[in-house]
Amino acid sequence: MTARTSDIDIDKAAGVLRAGGLVALPTETVYGLGANAEDPTALARVFQVKGRPPTHPLIVHIGGAEYLGDWAQDVPTAARLLAEHFWPGPLTLVLRRGHRVPLEATGGLETVAVRVPGHPVALTLLEAFGGGIAAPSANRFGSVSPTTADHVRAELGDGVDFVLDGGPCGVGVESTIVDVTGDVPSILRPGGVTREDLEAVLGRPLAVPSTSRVRVPGQHPSHYAPRARVVLVEPEHLVAEAERAQELGHQVGVFLPACLADAPVKAHAQVAVPAALSAYARELYGFLRALDQQGCDLILASLPTEEGLGLAIANRLRRAAGPRTTV
Repeated sequence: MTARTSDIDIDKAAGVLRAGGLVALPTETVYGLGANAEDPTALARVFQVKGRPPTHPLIVHIGGAEYLGDWAQDVPTAARLLAEHFWPGPLTLVLRRGHRVPLEATGGLETVAVRVPGHPVALTLLEAFGGGIAAPSANRFGSVSPTTADHVRAELGDGVDFVLDGGPCGVGVESTIVDVTGDVPSILRPGGVTREDLEAVLGRPLAVPSTSRVRVPGQHPSHYAPRARVVLVEPEHLVAEAERAQELGHQVGVFLPACLADAPVKAHAQVAVPAALSAYARELYGFLRALDQQGCDLILASLPTEEGLGLAIANRLRRAAGPRTTV
């Protein structure tokens, strides 16, 4: 629990979920837009509020690994091993759908994405509710994920029946999604648990395919995107590209890496990228929102080294820079 929440808040949120309403809840990764995972009508409202295509699966949050058998079937040894090491925490497992999971939660698939969140407020809510909570990020589909309760209120407003404020999210990027339905596990979305940590537990290398046979959250070409257009630039060209874009009339925002901390940059606004990847991940979405709020129409950023959390950060920046399409 946190100073921002109380038992009354938890009880109210659990009651909203039981009544078919939507609750924004904090997790260690980002804030989720939660609904009763067994209520097709409530699930349909999640898609409507987010503007999310109904074929995009939701992640079902459960209160502990001991409940996994209620939500998934044929759970392999690799999945149990990963759950033992990383739950509660920012790891989602893709498994065969169990009897409690309606197809509305899975985008019509016979697989389900499940995780145990590593946030005390989320876990307390799950215990009070007594069921699973299907919760994508609490933002409009394709836009920047929320890492504070204020982000949720600003973006979804009255679309949410109740917002639980658990403070800023500690990880800041979504969970790692691992497909364990096949013979060889693979990472479908890099996130808060690193590839290196997963490989250490499983004792084998893991692939990170650019496409997969299983649909999961975060695979749309344009995702995690601010209003401003995001362009990826090599660090050595960042200062020159910012100056050129400003001269062309753009309101440029710059993600200034630590290696260029003292470089003079002609830009409308800039943010200093932390040298530590954990801090960068925690602040990434806040940086994108801040540059939007400062009126930038173009954001220039460089990709970090794709090791540790750098893999997840690079994934989010590539999606933010992806082609903008309507769905």
